[in-house]
Amino acid sequence: MGLLSLAIWTPIFFGVVLLAIGRDEHAHLVRWVALIGALLGLAVTVPLYTGFEVGSAAMQFVENTPWIERFNIHYHLAVDGISLWLVLLTAFITVIVVIASWESITERVHQYMGAFLILSGLMIGVFAAADAMLFYVFFEATLIPMYLIIGIWGGPNKIYAAFKFFLYTLLGSLLMLVALIYLYNVSGGSFDLATWHQLPLGAGVQTALFFAFFAAFAVKVPMWPVHTWLPDVHVEAPTGGSAVLAAIMLKLGAYGFLRFSLPIAPDASHEWAGLMIGLSLTAVIYVGLVAMVQQDMKKLVAYSSVAHMGFVSLGFFLFNDLAVSGAIVQMIAHGFVSAAMFLGIGVLYDRVHSREIADYGGVINTMPKFAAFALLFTMANAGLPGTAGFVGEWMVILGAVKANFWIGMAAATALIFGASYSLWMFKRVYLGPVGNDHVKALLDINKREFLVMALLAVMVLYMGIHPKPFTDVMNPSVAELLKHVAVSKLP
Repeated sequence: MGLLSLAIWTPIFFGVVLLAIGRDEHAHLVRWVALIGALLGLAVTVPLYTGFEVGSAAMQFVENTPWIERFNIHYHLAVDGISLWLVLLTAFITVIVVIASWESITERVHQYMGAFLILSGLMIGVFAAADAMLFYVFFEATLIPMYLIIGIWGGPNKIYAAFKFFLYTLLGSLLMLVALIYLYNVSGGSFDLATWHQLPLGAGVQTALFFAFFAAFAVKVPMWPVHTWLPDVHVEAPTGGSAVLAAIMLKLGAYGFLRFSLPIAPDASHEWAGLMIGLSLTAVIYVGLVAMVQQDMKKLVAYSSVAHMGFVSLGFFLFNDLAVSGAIVQMIAHGFVSAAMFLGIGVLYDRVHSREIADYGGVINTMPKFAAFALLFTMANAGLPGTAGFVGEWMVILGAVKANFWIGMAAATALIFGASYSLWMFKRVYLGPVGNDHVKALLDINKREFLVMALLAVMVLYMGIHPKPFTDVMNPSVAELLKHVAVSKLP
């Protein structure tokens, strides 16, 4: 079994084991088994990085075995400099979520941990799939464990949120399936993505394919105006669900643009770039303003995720190496920062059982260690230089200025909104005198919570101070992608 198969099936195996043999009376053992599974899942991804040939744009760690031979569907896995970091990020965040959920989940622990481990393997499968039908199977399968996580362990309106999440994402994916079947037929019966990237397609066909893919991936990102499911889901989802949703699942849609929309329909991508840039800037600016007036901490961070992911889609459709590389860096950085923000809110919610900003105030007086971490993550969310939140957004803004000064100006203006809502929330929750008796009774973070915050803090600072390892790996693959997008596929 190859390394990519191990990365996919190790967490899935442990998840299935937990579902099969776990019991609530053995919750302590279940947690340790889940942690072992998550750590092993992370461990098998490390050789992907250490053995990766930096400077090459070729697909590496290739596994290709016939799966459904009648339809020429292959179990075809591979990673390049774009997908490698997303695989590693998924495995890392899974470990973090298992540790963070150690005490907060007390019922059906085996099912909760099992669902997260299975979800982890499926998401890695999305990033590693080089066969379009395999990609689609993994892409759709991720909906099932997340739907259960929201619907079983969520808040009072969990059923509504779970259905909204499932229906929004499923509807767009059905249009993508139609596009995949069309490409299968015109390619002579192949689901190989590399083959599809070379297909000559007419302008009308490219436009139809572009919007079919847009329907699937824009909802997943989510781009404005199809973002309305995200705040509702975040508010109702358990803390771990929110962390994985923001850190990883939103990236599935952004990754889809890189693998399908841009290289398969390059002419349509250029033609409709103005629309994509406009939608992205709307997300960055308008949704940032919406975030400023939120009273629920989770909802505020959910809207901020929409705004930050707006930089990702903006960078993709500027078609220069600086912007595209910056957008991919932003995907990774947002994974660390958004997970930290949601898990921090979870720390407070576990103690006070409220996410309302008005129910706090002066938390720094009773939880100084936690407040120090919260300040770091807030600054990263605001794009402070020296943190992961700055690097990607700055690269996208530079790429935007390179393409068009006014687009760059609009994108840079949005950083002000990001700083405003992030710092405004921190001020109201953490600073000033103790707000009430609930805050007065708060206990600072324990060793387990400190470990979670510290691991995320290390990654946020490391990526902010030394982003070169990330960009060195992805740059050749970005250059190769832009070559595909620059060449017309019109017959």
